[in-house]
Amino acid sequence: MTGMTSTARPFLNRRLTEFGTTIFAEMSALAVATGAINLGQGFPDTDGPEEVREAAVRALRDGRGNQYPPGPGVPELRTAIVEHQRRRYGLTFDPDTEVLVTAGATEAVAASLLALLEPGDEVVALEPYYDSYAACIAMAGGTRVPVTLRPDPEHARFRLDLEELRAAVTDRTRLLLINTPHNPTGTVLTRAELTAIAELAVERDLLVVTDEVYEHLVFDDAEHVPLATLPGMRERTVTISSAGKTFSFTGWKVGWLTAAPALTTAVRSAKQYLTYVASGPFQYAVAEALSLPDTYFDGFRADMRARRDLLSAGLAAAGFAVYRPAGTYFVTTDIRPLGETDGFAFCRALPDRAGVVAIPNAVFYDHRDQGAPFVRFAFCKRTDKLREAIERLSDLRKHL
Repeated sequence: MTGMTSTARPFLNRRLTEFGTTIFAEMSALAVATGAINLGQGFPDTDGPEEVREAAVRALRDGRGNQYPPGPGVPELRTAIVEHQRRRYGLTFDPDTEVLVTAGATEAVAASLLALLEPGDEVVALEPYYDSYAACIAMAGGTRVPVTLRPDPEHARFRLDLEELRAAVTDRTRLLLINTPHNPTGTVLTRAELTAIAELAVERDLLVVTDEVYEHLVFDDAEHVPLATLPGMRERTVTISSAGKTFSFTGWKVGWLTAAPALTTAVRSAKQYLTYVASGPFQYAVAEALSLPDTYFDGFRADMRARRDLLSAGLAAAGFAVYRPAGTYFVTTDIRPLGETDGFAFCRALPDRAGVVAIPNAVFYDHRDQGAPFVRFAFCKRTDKLREAIERLSDLRKHL
């Protein structure tokens, strides 16, 4: 007898049955099949600084990181992370006991939730949220409790209802999962909003995991405030960031977290059974990247702001209602002015209709109806590609 033994039981466990192929894989495949411009998945189409890339090459040639690096990360990178947090935010950490290097921020989120949650614990997260959050909560046996960021068309942004957040916390709540600058809406939580979150966490004795991978991509008068800087939060917050978004080397998968020793030890206990270690030579390069002068970070932000403005104006001219982001490199749009209401159907048809790929925001919601008319476009692409995409999308208005 050959083949697998038949069984009536599904192979995939119940916690993960709601998660199929990611929308990013589906839309990127559509881009390839149709030759469309891919403004869906959030990766740049150019490499980051030449000196950082050469630092990785030098590490490879010098034999640094070609074998397993230390479990917490190479000392040079951990020291650079500590210095970055001190210089930027006035936060002090011990590189040996309060820093953990991970395979991107996604692993940092997964390891944190696996380490800190017991089955049945509730996790309050801001909806819409990056799709891995829901899967990681499920893998940890937790229960996700979404608090929806509400669209504010008058001010072209999404807002957090702090009373709704407070009402979502119950005796079963273990952890708040906070993302700012926020993907996909582009919202940057204000100091006042973050202060209220901190006060709630202290009052209810909650842990907080913050995803701050877009910390260097805030625009105009927006300010990135790490939650760990606020009173009572240093000892209860796991702060996560990564190199991919800041230095445009997303394929290197170098992320990290900073937290108090007990939290870092707990997360490391889970992380060691995921990838164990990763990205050895790239860790040395990222250590050098974090030490780049302020002119790099200022120039990077200015360049992305210009691309944001270009795409936002083009989308508005094409007939979309545009929520101009205060951070990240995504623009959320409302398709209802185009006579559309279903973001999934719109995005699946858009490659053939206009030769452009976008992402339906509804995939980031538990309450799919709340996200149904919203579509996300990435502007971390070459200017010529953005101009070409705008030209293609301009034809949509002709069919109104």
